[in-house]
Amino acid sequence: MDKKKSVNSLRMPVYRDAAFDLFDAETASMAFVAEAEARHDPDLYIYSRYRNPTVVDAEKEIMKREGSGWALLTQTGMSAIDIAISIFQRGKKTRPWLFFSEIYGGTLSYIESVLKSRRGLDIHTFSPDSGKYDTGKLDELLRSLRPEFIYFETISNPMLIVPDALNIIRMSKKYGAITIVDNTFATPLLWKPLEAGADIVIHSATKYFSGHGNLTAGILCGNNEAILKSAIEYRKYTGHMISSDDAYRLNTQMQSLNLRVSRQLENAGKLSELLERSPAVCKTFYPGLKSHPTHTEASLLFGNKGFGAVITFDFAGENHADKRSKRDRFISSVSEKIRLVPSLGDSRTTLLPVESVWGEKYPEPGMIRLSVGFEDYDEIEHVISMALQ
Repeated sequence: MDKKKSVNSLRMPVYRDAAFDLFDAETASMAFVAEAEARHDPDLYIYSRYRNPTVVDAEKEIMKREGSGWALLTQTGMSAIDIAISIFQRGKKTRPWLFFSEIYGGTLSYIESVLKSRRGLDIHTFSPDSGKYDTGKLDELLRSLRPEFIYFETISNPMLIVPDALNIIRMSKKYGAITIVDNTFATPLLWKPLEAGADIVIHSATKYFSGHGNLTAGILCGNNEAILKSAIEYRKYTGHMISSDDAYRLNTQMQSLNLRVSRQLENAGKLSELLERSPAVCKTFYPGLKSHPTHTEASLLFGNKGFGAVITFDFAGENHADKRSKRDRFISSVSEKIRLVPSLGDSRTTLLPVESVWGEKYPEPGMIRLSVGFEDYDEIEHVISMALQ
Protein backbone atom coordinates (compact mmCIF):
# COMPACT_ATOMS: atom_id res chain seq x y z
CA MET A 1 0.00 0.00 0.00
CA ASP A 2 1.71 3.20 -1.17
CA LYS A 3 1.49 6.23 1.05
CA LYS A 4 1.03 9.47 -0.87
CA LYS A 5 3.15 12.43 0.18
CA SER A 6 1.13 15.05 2.06
CA VAL A 7 1.16 18.65 0.83
CA ASN A 8 1.39 21.58 3.22
CA SER A 9 -1.67 23.30 1.75
CA LEU A 10 -3.97 25.55 3.79
CA ARG A 11 -7.02 23.99 2.14
CA MET A 12 -8.49 20.59 1.52
CA PRO A 13 -7.84 19.75 -2.16
CA VAL A 14 -10.62 18.98 -4.62
CA TYR A 15 -11.05 15.21 -4.77
CA ARG A 16 -12.75 14.51 -8.07
CA ASP A 17 -12.54 10.74 -7.66
CA ALA A 18 -15.76 8.96 -8.54
CA ALA A 19 -14.53 5.96 -6.55
CA PHE A 20 -11.58 5.49 -4.18
CA ASP A 21 -8.76 2.94 -4.06
CA LEU A 22 -9.53 0.21 -1.52
CA PHE A 23 -6.19 -1.58 -2.09
CA ASP A 24 -7.16 -5.21 -1.38
CA ALA A 25 -10.11 -7.50 -0.65
CA GLU A 26 -9.74 -7.26 3.12
CA THR A 27 -9.71 -3.44 3.07
CA ALA A 28 -12.70 -3.40 0.72
CA SER A 29 -14.61 -5.67 3.09
CA MET A 30 -13.77 -3.42 6.05
CA ALA A 31 -14.90 -0.33 4.14
CA PHE A 32 -18.29 -1.75 3.17
CA VAL A 33 -18.94 -3.18 6.64
CA ALA A 34 -18.18 0.25 8.15
CA GLU A 35 -20.43 1.91 5.55
CA ALA A 36 -23.45 0.33 7.22
CA GLU A 37 -22.79 2.61 10.20
CA ALA A 38 -23.28 5.66 7.91
CA ARG A 39 -20.55 7.66 9.64
CA HIS A 40 -20.26 11.30 8.62
CA ASP A 41 -16.47 11.16 8.16
CA PRO A 42 -15.51 7.55 7.36
CA ASP A 43 -12.02 6.12 7.77
CA LEU A 44 -12.19 4.82 4.20
CA TYR A 45 -14.01 6.60 1.40
CA ILE A 46 -15.71 4.33 -1.12
CA TYR A 47 -17.64 6.34 -3.70
CA SER A 48 -18.30 10.07 -4.01
CA ARG A 49 -22.06 9.58 -4.05
CA TYR A 50 -21.66 8.16 -0.53
CA ARG A 51 -19.18 10.64 0.93
CA ASN A 52 -16.29 12.70 -0.42
CA PRO A 53 -13.43 14.22 1.63
CA THR A 54 -13.74 17.65 -0.01
CA VAL A 55 -17.46 17.68 0.74
CA VAL A 56 -16.96 16.51 4.32
CA ASP A 57 -14.40 19.27 4.88
CA ALA A 58 -16.95 21.88 3.76
CA GLU A 59 -19.59 20.26 5.97
CA LYS A 60 -17.30 20.59 8.99
CA GLU A 61 -17.00 24.30 8.28
CA ILE A 62 -20.80 24.55 8.20
CA MET A 63 -20.99 22.75 11.55
CA LYS A 64 -18.87 25.51 13.07
CA ARG A 65 -21.17 28.19 11.64
CA GLU A 66 -24.42 26.53 12.68
CA GLY A 67 -23.16 25.04 15.95
CA SER A 68 -24.40 21.60 14.91
CA GLY A 69 -23.28 18.05 15.60
CA TRP A 70 -23.40 17.28 11.90
CA ALA A 71 -24.08 18.89 8.53
CA LEU A 72 -24.77 17.43 5.10
CA LEU A 73 -24.36 19.19 1.77
CA THR A 74 -26.58 18.59 -1.25
CA GLN A 75 -26.59 19.93 -4.78
CA THR A 76 -29.54 22.34 -4.24
CA GLY A 77 -31.73 23.74 -1.50
CA MET A 78 -34.65 21.65 -2.78
CA SER A 79 -32.65 18.42 -2.46
CA ALA A 80 -31.87 19.34 1.16
CA ILE A 81 -35.60 19.84 1.74
CA ASP A 82 -36.39 16.49 0.10
CA ILE A 83 -33.95 14.67 2.39
CA ALA A 84 -35.03 16.49 5.55
CA ILE A 85 -38.68 15.54 5.20
CA SER A 86 -38.54 12.26 3.24
CA ILE A 87 -36.61 10.45 5.96
CA PHE A 88 -39.79 10.67 8.05
CA GLN A 89 -41.88 8.84 5.46
CA ARG A 90 -42.57 5.35 6.82
CA GLY A 91 -45.20 3.88 4.54
CA LYS A 92 -48.59 3.38 6.16
CA LYS A 93 -47.12 4.28 9.55
CA THR A 94 -46.44 7.87 8.43
CA ARG A 95 -48.31 10.38 10.55
CA PRO A 96 -49.58 13.70 9.10
CA TRP A 97 -47.01 16.34 8.08
CA LEU A 98 -47.62 19.99 8.98
CA PHE A 99 -46.19 22.89 6.97
CA PHE A 100 -46.61 26.60 7.59
CA SER A 101 -48.24 28.16 4.53
CA GLU A 102 -45.81 31.07 4.15
CA ILE A 103 -42.75 29.27 2.84
CA TYR A 104 -40.65 29.20 -0.33
CA GLY A 105 -42.74 28.80 -3.48
CA GLY A 106 -40.59 25.90 -4.67
CA THR A 107 -41.34 24.07 -1.43
CA LEU A 108 -45.07 24.66 -1.87
CA SER A 109 -44.93 23.34 -5.46
CA TYR A 110 -42.98 20.30 -4.23
CA ILE A 111 -45.68 19.67 -1.62
CA GLU A 112 -48.43 19.74 -4.23
CA SER A 113 -46.66 17.95 -7.07
CA VAL A 114 -44.64 15.35 -5.18
CA LEU A 115 -45.87 14.86 -1.63
CA LYS A 116 -49.59 15.03 -2.39
CA SER A 117 -49.99 14.05 -6.06
CA ARG A 118 -47.26 11.41 -6.33
CA ARG A 119 -46.80 10.08 -2.81
CA GLY A 120 -50.34 10.59 -1.53
CA LEU A 121 -49.20 11.82 1.87
CA ASP A 122 -51.44 13.41 4.49
CA ILE A 123 -50.25 17.04 4.27
CA HIS A 124 -51.65 19.91 6.35
CA THR A 125 -50.87 23.64 6.32
CA PHE A 126 -51.10 26.32 8.97
CA SER A 127 -51.77 29.88 7.80
CA PRO A 128 -51.23 33.27 9.47
CA ASP A 129 -53.97 35.68 10.55
CA SER A 130 -53.44 39.36 9.66
CA GLY A 131 -49.80 38.81 8.81
CA LYS A 132 -48.76 36.74 11.83
CA TYR A 133 -49.16 33.20 13.18
CA ASP A 134 -51.54 32.58 16.08
CA THR A 135 -49.73 30.14 18.40
CA GLY A 136 -52.94 29.49 20.31
CA LYS A 137 -54.56 28.11 17.17
CA LEU A 138 -51.39 26.20 16.38
CA ASP A 139 -51.51 24.52 19.79
CA GLU A 140 -55.07 23.38 19.10
CA LEU A 141 -54.05 22.03 15.68
CA LEU A 142 -51.06 20.15 17.07
CA ARG A 143 -53.20 18.62 19.81
CA SER A 144 -55.72 17.27 17.30
CA LEU A 145 -53.37 16.43 14.43
CA ARG A 146 -50.34 14.99 16.26
CA PRO A 147 -48.11 15.46 13.18
CA GLU A 148 -44.85 13.67 12.44
CA PHE A 149 -43.14 17.03 12.05
CA ILE A 150 -43.76 20.75 11.79
CA TYR A 151 -41.96 22.76 9.11
CA PHE A 152 -41.56 26.54 9.03
CA GLU A 153 -39.25 29.32 7.86
CA THR A 154 -37.54 31.70 10.28
CA ILE A 155 -38.28 34.62 7.91
CA SER A 156 -40.88 33.84 5.27
CA ASN A 157 -40.66 34.54 1.56
CA PRO A 158 -41.72 37.12 0.36
CA MET A 159 -43.73 38.80 3.18
CA LEU A 160 -40.97 38.30 5.75
CA ILE A 161 -43.19 36.91 8.49
CA VAL A 162 -41.23 35.88 11.60
CA PRO A 163 -43.10 33.30 13.71
CA ASP A 164 -42.90 32.90 17.47
CA ALA A 165 -40.25 30.26 16.81
CA LEU A 166 -39.20 29.51 20.38
CA ASN A 167 -42.77 28.86 21.43
CA ILE A 168 -43.42 26.77 18.30
CA ILE A 169 -40.44 24.53 19.06
CA ARG A 170 -41.67 24.06 22.63
CA MET A 171 -45.14 23.13 21.39
CA SER A 172 -43.69 20.69 18.86
CA LYS A 173 -41.86 18.85 21.62
CA LYS A 174 -44.98 18.90 23.78
CA TYR A 175 -46.89 16.97 21.12
CA GLY A 176 -44.03 14.71 20.03
CA ALA A 177 -43.38 16.36 16.67
CA ILE A 178 -40.03 16.85 14.96
CA THR A 179 -39.20 20.51 14.20
CA ILE A 180 -37.69 21.36 10.80
CA VAL A 181 -36.65 24.98 10.24
CA ASP A 182 -35.66 26.59 6.94
CA ASN A 183 -33.21 29.22 8.20
CA THR A 184 -32.10 30.51 4.78
CA PHE A 185 -33.22 34.14 5.21
CA ALA A 186 -32.00 34.49 8.79
CA THR A 187 -28.66 32.67 8.49
CA PRO A 188 -26.77 31.58 11.63
CA LEU A 189 -25.86 35.23 12.21
CA LEU A 190 -29.40 36.03 13.35
CA TRP A 191 -30.49 32.74 14.91
CA LYS A 192 -29.34 29.16 15.42
CA PRO A 193 -32.50 27.03 15.70
CA LEU A 194 -30.68 23.95 16.99
CA GLU A 195 -29.73 25.85 20.14
CA ALA A 196 -33.45 26.38 20.76
CA GLY A 197 -34.23 22.68 20.36
CA ALA A 198 -35.06 22.36 16.65
CA ASP A 199 -34.25 18.94 15.17
CA ILE A 200 -33.21 19.86 11.61
CA VAL A 201 -32.09 23.16 10.10
CA ILE A 202 -32.14 23.69 6.33
CA HIS A 203 -30.42 26.32 4.19
CA SER A 204 -30.40 27.01 0.52
CA ALA A 205 -26.64 27.56 0.45
CA THR A 206 -27.15 29.06 -3.02
CA LYS A 207 -28.10 32.20 -1.13
CA TYR A 208 -26.08 33.62 1.77
CA PHE A 209 -23.66 30.79 2.45
CA SER A 210 -22.39 31.11 -1.12
CA GLY A 211 -23.25 34.78 -1.45
CA HIS A 212 -22.06 35.32 -5.00
CA GLY A 213 -24.80 33.76 -7.14
CA ASN A 214 -22.42 31.36 -8.87
CA LEU A 215 -23.30 27.94 -7.48
CA THR A 216 -26.28 25.99 -6.15
CA ALA A 217 -26.16 24.00 -2.93
CA GLY A 218 -28.29 22.89 -0.01
CA ILE A 219 -27.54 22.25 3.65
CA LEU A 220 -29.24 20.28 6.39
CA CYS A 221 -27.87 20.27 9.94
CA GLY A 222 -28.74 18.58 13.19
CA ASN A 223 -27.50 16.92 16.36
CA ASN A 224 -29.42 13.64 16.42
CA GLU A 225 -27.28 10.71 15.26
CA ALA A 226 -30.25 8.58 14.16
CA ILE A 227 -31.48 11.40 11.93
CA LEU A 228 -27.94 11.77 10.53
CA LYS A 229 -27.78 8.09 9.60
CA SER A 230 -31.16 8.23 7.86
CA ALA A 231 -30.18 11.40 6.01
CA ILE A 232 -26.83 9.97 4.84
CA GLU A 233 -28.55 6.83 3.54
CA TYR A 234 -31.30 8.79 1.77
CA ARG A 235 -28.77 11.17 0.18
CA LYS A 236 -26.68 8.19 -0.97
CA TYR A 237 -29.57 6.29 -2.56
CA THR A 238 -31.24 9.29 -4.22
CA GLY A 239 -27.97 10.83 -5.44
CA HIS A 240 -28.51 14.18 -3.74
CA MET A 241 -24.76 14.71 -3.30
CA ILE A 242 -23.05 18.01 -4.14
CA SER A 243 -20.00 17.89 -6.43
CA SER A 244 -16.56 18.17 -4.86
CA ASP A 245 -15.85 21.26 -7.00
CA ASP A 246 -18.93 23.09 -5.73
CA ALA A 247 -18.20 22.01 -2.16
CA TYR A 248 -14.67 23.43 -2.46
CA ARG A 249 -15.91 26.75 -3.87
CA LEU A 250 -18.62 26.98 -1.23
CA ASN A 251 -16.04 26.35 1.48
CA THR A 252 -13.92 29.27 0.30
CA GLN A 253 -16.97 31.57 0.03
CA MET A 254 -18.14 30.69 3.54
CA GLN A 255 -14.99 32.25 4.99
CA SER A 256 -16.51 35.70 4.36
CA LEU A 257 -20.05 34.79 5.48
CA ASN A 258 -20.05 36.93 8.62
CA LEU A 259 -18.49 39.94 6.91
CA ARG A 260 -20.82 39.79 3.92
CA VAL A 261 -24.08 39.19 5.77
CA SER A 262 -23.30 41.76 8.47
CA ARG A 263 -22.94 44.40 5.76
CA GLN A 264 -26.13 43.23 4.05
CA LEU A 265 -28.07 43.42 7.30
CA GLU A 266 -26.83 46.95 7.89
CA ASN A 267 -27.68 48.06 4.35
CA ALA A 268 -31.15 46.50 4.49
CA GLY A 269 -31.98 48.23 7.78
CA LYS A 270 -31.14 51.64 6.32
CA LEU A 271 -32.95 50.98 3.03
CA SER A 272 -36.11 49.82 4.80
CA GLU A 273 -36.34 53.19 6.55
CA LEU A 274 -35.73 55.02 3.27
CA LEU A 275 -38.51 53.08 1.54
CA GLU A 276 -40.95 53.52 4.43
CA ARG A 277 -40.43 57.30 4.33
CA SER A 278 -40.93 57.56 0.56
CA PRO A 279 -44.30 58.96 -0.59
CA ALA A 280 -43.99 56.71 -3.66
CA VAL A 281 -44.30 53.62 -1.47
CA CYS A 282 -47.54 52.74 0.32
CA LYS A 283 -46.22 49.80 2.36
CA THR A 284 -42.79 48.48 3.33
CA PHE A 285 -42.49 44.96 4.72
CA TYR A 286 -39.38 44.47 6.84
CA PRO A 287 -39.30 42.81 10.30
CA GLY A 288 -37.02 45.54 11.61
CA LEU A 289 -39.72 48.17 11.12
CA LYS A 290 -42.25 48.68 13.90
CA SER A 291 -44.97 48.68 11.24
CA HIS A 292 -44.32 45.03 10.38
CA PRO A 293 -46.91 42.65 11.89
CA THR A 294 -44.17 40.43 13.37
CA HIS A 295 -41.72 43.11 14.51
CA THR A 296 -42.18 42.00 18.14
CA GLU A 297 -41.51 38.35 17.31
CA ALA A 298 -38.44 39.30 15.27
CA SER A 299 -37.06 41.52 18.01
CA LEU A 300 -37.43 38.78 20.61
CA LEU A 301 -35.85 36.16 18.35
CA PHE A 302 -32.98 38.16 16.84
CA GLY A 303 -32.30 40.75 19.53
CA ASN A 304 -30.10 43.51 18.14
CA LYS A 305 -28.37 41.34 15.53
CA GLY A 306 -30.47 42.50 12.57
CA PHE A 307 -33.64 41.55 10.72
CA GLY A 308 -32.56 39.98 7.44
CA ALA A 309 -31.37 41.40 4.14
CA VAL A 310 -34.63 41.19 2.16
CA ILE A 311 -37.21 43.97 1.92
CA THR A 312 -40.59 43.77 0.21
CA PHE A 313 -42.33 47.02 -0.67
CA ASP A 314 -45.46 48.08 -2.54
CA PHE A 315 -45.83 51.18 -4.70
CA ALA A 316 -48.63 53.63 -4.00
CA GLY A 317 -51.14 54.16 -6.78
CA GLU A 318 -54.71 55.02 -7.65
CA ASN A 319 -55.41 51.57 -9.12
CA HIS A 320 -53.68 48.38 -10.24
CA ALA A 321 -52.66 49.79 -13.60
CA ASP A 322 -51.08 52.82 -11.96
CA LYS A 323 -49.17 50.70 -9.44
CA ARG A 324 -47.98 48.29 -12.11
CA SER A 325 -46.79 51.21 -14.23
CA LYS A 326 -44.79 52.66 -11.31
CA ARG A 327 -43.30 49.26 -10.59
CA ASP A 328 -42.19 48.80 -14.19
CA ARG A 329 -40.74 52.31 -14.41
CA PHE A 330 -38.79 51.71 -11.19
CA ILE A 331 -37.40 48.41 -12.49
CA SER A 332 -36.35 50.08 -15.72
CA SER A 333 -34.78 53.02 -13.90
CA VAL A 334 -32.56 50.88 -11.64
CA SER A 335 -31.83 48.11 -14.16
CA GLU A 336 -28.24 49.17 -14.81
CA LYS A 337 -27.31 48.68 -11.14
CA ILE A 338 -30.07 46.45 -9.72
CA ARG A 339 -30.91 43.46 -11.90
CA LEU A 340 -34.10 41.42 -11.96
CA VAL A 341 -32.90 38.02 -10.72
CA PRO A 342 -35.06 35.10 -9.46
CA SER A 343 -32.82 34.40 -6.47
CA LEU A 344 -31.40 36.32 -3.52
CA GLY A 345 -28.42 36.67 -1.20
CA ASP A 346 -26.09 37.80 -4.00
CA SER A 347 -23.21 40.21 -3.50
CA ARG A 348 -25.09 42.96 -5.32
CA THR A 349 -28.65 44.13 -4.74
CA THR A 350 -31.24 42.40 -6.93
CA LEU A 351 -35.02 42.62 -7.22
CA LEU A 352 -38.01 40.49 -8.16
CA PRO A 353 -41.56 41.67 -9.00
CA VAL A 354 -43.78 39.70 -6.64
CA GLU A 355 -46.88 39.49 -8.84
CA SER A 356 -44.88 38.07 -11.77
CA VAL A 357 -43.61 35.16 -9.68
CA TRP A 358 -46.29 34.43 -7.06
CA GLY A 359 -49.33 35.34 -9.17
CA GLU A 360 -52.66 34.93 -7.40
CA LYS A 361 -51.11 34.33 -3.99
CA TYR A 362 -49.70 37.87 -3.91
CA PRO A 363 -51.46 39.70 -6.74
CA GLU A 364 -50.45 43.25 -5.76
CA PRO A 365 -48.97 44.59 -9.03
CA GLY A 366 -46.81 47.25 -7.38
CA MET A 367 -44.97 44.91 -5.05
CA ILE A 368 -41.22 44.26 -5.32
CA ARG A 369 -38.95 41.97 -3.31
CA LEU A 370 -35.53 43.54 -2.85
CA SER A 371 -32.53 41.39 -1.94
CA VAL A 372 -29.97 43.79 -0.51
CA GLY A 373 -26.31 43.26 -1.37
CA PHE A 374 -23.11 44.31 0.37
CA GLU A 375 -22.20 47.18 -1.96
CA ASP A 376 -21.35 50.58 -0.57
CA TYR A 377 -24.59 51.80 1.01
CA ASP A 378 -24.41 55.28 -0.54
CA GLU A 379 -24.36 53.68 -3.98
CA ILE A 380 -27.54 51.67 -3.38
CA GLU A 381 -29.31 54.57 -1.71
CA HIS A 382 -28.53 56.91 -4.60
CA VAL A 383 -29.83 54.47 -7.24
CA ILE A 384 -33.06 53.76 -5.35
CA SER A 385 -33.68 57.37 -4.30
CA MET A 386 -33.36 58.60 -7.88
CA ALA A 387 -35.68 55.87 -9.13
CA LEU A 388 -38.31 56.63 -6.48
CA GLN A 389 -38.35 60.25 -7.61
